[in-house]
Amino acid sequence: MNWEVMAEYLPLYQEAMVLTLRIGWLGIILAIALGLACAMVTHHRIPVLRQLAKAYIELFRNTPLLVQLFFIYFGLPKIGISMEAETCGVIGLALLGGSYMAETFRSGLEAIESIQMESALSLGMTKTQAMWHVVLPQAVSISVPAFVANVIFLLKETSVFSAISLMDLMFTAKDLIGLYYKTAESLFLLVIFYLIILLPVSVLGSLVERRLRYAGFGD
Repeated sequence: MNWEVMAEYLPLYQEAMVLTLRIGWLGIILAIALGLACAMVTHHRIPVLRQLAKAYIELFRNTPLLVQLFFIYFGLPKIGISMEAETCGVIGLALLGGSYMAETFRSGLEAIESIQMESALSLGMTKTQAMWHVVLPQAVSISVPAFVANVIFLLKETSVFSAISLMDLMFTAKDLIGLYYKTAESLFLLVIFYLIILLPVSVLGSLVERRLRYAGFGD
């Protein structure tokens, strides 16, 4: 293990980590919004929209992100829709993540007993107020473990972005191995930087879950 080589590679991995985080968190934020919208549609059984949401969820949950990225990056230009690789990465991650988040939020919503909504309505709340202030906070707290697992999963899935020429962590590691054959050093740095990204998310998720559990939400 050549530490001087790793010190030389460090700035390249730092740049790649910034790109990975930018794409990853943008995609996750969009995935949360998309997943919540789909969960509300399926939970309330809105005609037509429910069927469309279920079709979207099944399609993207049962196809690999790599295939989805290839379709967006290489397929859409064939019909005149061209986007930068970074934009394709964000969209691909958002669509995949939205399908997982939708099921996570839907399971949280369905875990809340109907008496919660009925009690809120009896106190004079509208359905929107009851959903926003009573049902949704409890559903989100129940969904925290699965939500954190999805976030970690999506951040790890950014490793396939190298397939569309995005200079993320995986692309950087493969590039350095191909150029200089320093496999051990390149892979060691790759593992370290993914740990830097993922460990804080895992620890923070555990803390939030414990705090919500002690607060009694969802009981």
